[in-house]
Amino acid sequence: MEIRQLKYFLMVTETLNFSTASRRLFISQSNLSQQISQLEQEVGQPLFERNSHEVHLTEAGREFAPVARKAIDSVTECMEHMTDLQSLRTGELNIGVTFSFASIVTKAVIAFLRQYPKVKLNIRYDSMEELMEMLKQREIDIMLALSSPKGDAAIDRRPLFANRLAVIVSRNHPLYHADGITLDELQHYDLVLPCRGLQARNTFEKLIDRTDYSYKVKVEVNNVSLLLDLISHAKYATILAESTIIKSHDLRAIPIIAEGNEISGCIHLLKGAYVKCSTQEFIKMITQTTAVMVQRALD
Repeated sequence: MEIRQLKYFLMVTETLNFSTASRRLFISQSNLSQQISQLEQEVGQPLFERNSHEVHLTEAGREFAPVARKAIDSVTECMEHMTDLQSLRTGELNIGVTFSFASIVTKAVIAFLRQYPKVKLNIRYDSMEELMEMLKQREIDIMLALSSPKGDAAIDRRPLFANRLAVIVSRNHPLYHADGITLDELQHYDLVLPCRGLQARNTFEKLIDRTDYSYKVKVEVNNVSLLLDLISHAKYATILAESTIIKSHDLRAIPIIAEGNEISGCIHLLKGAYVKCSTQEFIKMITQTTAVMVQRALD
């Protein structure tokens, strides 16, 4: 059963005349009769009583007409919805954000909502490990995170900005005015670190993997907001990506002087998956806003 056959049937129902219906449909009368006959064969019952002078709906035709109309309306509504999705007049976008991106994603979100107010954004703030699994399960459409040291064959990574791991301190910390710090020098300071498994911690562990340095880790926290709050009120230092504190005026990122300290902020997508229109548009916005913000912060 084809949609066009339903449309042909409804036009004959409206006109009760095959000749008039064929003219309105811009097809030949023989073609129309053939399509109606095929539809009747599929339905298993005649839909019209017709002779050389008159056409009438059968009982089956009368019962079938509202169902056919509902089907056509549903298809029309579906196509209109697809058009709205393409032009971003409806739909949802599911975004995964790791702690390192928390301070820089806001502008892109606001810009997107201003331009596409009818698209709903669902933002999940979590660890990279959790978000990576959600991306693979298609529970989120896009993930914003630092590049993974291991990588994943199922994930397409698109570099967004260059970044470095840094020691983050408050104004009252002795390192506040330092231009940089080595891994050796870092041993002398009390540290509050993100928990193992979080991306900044993973990168730090990779940096110190072949050293015999011993660090004074006082606290481990799995929440970056709490981590930053702790160092704001005490003379502790933490280790995060520079981009984490782009918006902060009271904290400072001291670059760690170590080979291999370069990391990238990346857009992560499921490789080979369909990238919907809202995702493509958000990528444009996060690329534009992030480039400006990160450049200003690192200059």
